[in-house]
Amino acid sequence: MMKEFEFTVYRGTFIQLARLHESSSNSTSSPVKPGLQRNKGVLWVSAESGRIKGFDWKAQDDEAFYAFMSRHGWIDVDGKTNGNLGGATKVKIVEAREDKNEFFFPGFIDTHIHAPQYPNAGLFGSSTLLDWLETYTFPVESRFGTQPSKPGQSQDQKPEDTPESALHVYDQVVSRTLSHGTTCASYFATIHVPATNALAAICHTRGQRAFIGRVCMDNPDFCPEYYKDLSAEDSISATKDTIQYIHTLDPKGVLVKPIVTPRFAPTCSRPALTSLGQLAASYNPPLHIQTHIAENKNEVALMKELFPEADSYAAVYDQHNLLTPRTILAHAVHLSQEERNLVKARDAKISHCPASNSALGSGIAPVRDYIDEGITVGLGTDVSGGYSPSILEAARQACLASRLLGHTKDFIEFHSHSHDAGYASKYAEGREKLSVAESLYLATRGGAAVVNMENDIGGFEIGMIWDAQLIQLGSVRMSGSSPLSSIVNMNGGPSTSLIKSGPVGNVDLFGNESWEEMVQKWVWSGDDRNVKAVWVGGRMVHWRG
Repeated sequence: MMKEFEFTVYRGTFIQLARLHESSSNSTSSPVKPGLQRNKGVLWVSAESGRIKGFDWKAQDDEAFYAFMSRHGWIDVDGKTNGNLGGATKVKIVEAREDKNEFFFPGFIDTHIHAPQYPNAGLFGSSTLLDWLETYTFPVESRFGTQPSKPGQSQDQKPEDTPESALHVYDQVVSRTLSHGTTCASYFATIHVPATNALAAICHTRGQRAFIGRVCMDNPDFCPEYYKDLSAEDSISATKDTIQYIHTLDPKGVLVKPIVTPRFAPTCSRPALTSLGQLAASYNPPLHIQTHIAENKNEVALMKELFPEADSYAAVYDQHNLLTPRTILAHAVHLSQEERNLVKARDAKISHCPASNSALGSGIAPVRDYIDEGITVGLGTDVSGGYSPSILEAARQACLASRLLGHTKDFIEFHSHSHDAGYASKYAEGREKLSVAESLYLATRGGAAVVNMENDIGGFEIGMIWDAQLIQLGSVRMSGSSPLSSIVNMNGGPSTSLIKSGPVGNVDLFGNESWEEMVQKWVWSGDDRNVKAVWVGGRMVHWRG
């Protein structure tokens, strides 16, 4: 089939986080912090591969743009900007309008989200983690299918065997996350093979990049009788069924990939943990792994009871070959220094979920410490422990949580006995606070590194995949010369047309903001109404008309 056009040319303002070229774990100097980077001009993407092929930051005004088109011999497939230009190669043009304060920004990466829990978003009462699981989480997840009645009895793996209500939830969560600019998500599903496969199919059809994990939980001492794998063998067999389905659905892993998912160590028997580690390692490259760690102090205490042979929570995963460079550890609120060292040594990654940690009263993860120690960190919504499917909300919550961290007893006690004798003199007080730029880095570049795709997504370099969003903050121009004349008509009544085009969502601009300040306002006040369009792999997957 002949392509309608060869390239998509994106024209306007592009904002991203600059790459960090140096390691932030240098012990002799303050770590390098990420900064925002702004360019204006054009960038073009291959319609076939969805990858960025080039850019020209000199083509900023109309004259320079038309000259750029002429040099390349390109014409607008829609015929809107051709003028007298000739050319043989058709391209599609997408513009970020300056008068609307629009800009292109990399897509967000959600490194930890529970898709079946979406109906419970915002429902956690005053629960803490362990009782919240029993009261809210396990009941809602159990409704996503039926489990075999006998050990060794196989489940059908066809997505169409999924309950209609479950399909509705999965379709809604994928649609909602896309609308918030999430181009890539690492999803926990349930123990049910058909429903997990259905989630993979929905992501693939809607065009969202996703890691799909069938949840493994077979420990009868911790899992409810109505919702668990019948044995370690059944857990592994069902996981293999989902892996096979996803590999058949997307053989090259262009969009959807499987991820081995022990829910967390207390819900899994030792044979299951061992087999899951072996299963992940049996593929080339090894499969990704996702689980939870040290989210809550009671959970950490429980781990010591259940696994007395292990030195720590992290050591449990390490002993079962589940702590790898392709492992995502959600939360990591209460890691000891020894565990941090182990996570760093294994090059495992951390998903920081600040909204969930606050909502469930789990604590505040010392993200700055992890970053400074050279551990890779991204952001997760942790729906439904987290109340919002928005990574932008997670970014602002990461900033807020970091501002409170220095006042917590745990943080003060940890650093008063710091292994680094020069700690106090090396870093200024308040260094734990994350800036807007740093939180956006975690939402894009950091998340990309967590899923081992830092060379493909999270930024706008040549050769990277066009996973992006078009952000619109709105115009500030008034319709009348006087604000009063715009508000009151000649008869003293209210005007029916206050502004030609005003603010979008909750972001109010007044015309005197720098571009950095506009980005800050977007982070603190923005929402899905500011996401005008979303692309994954160069394909538009969401549009707000």
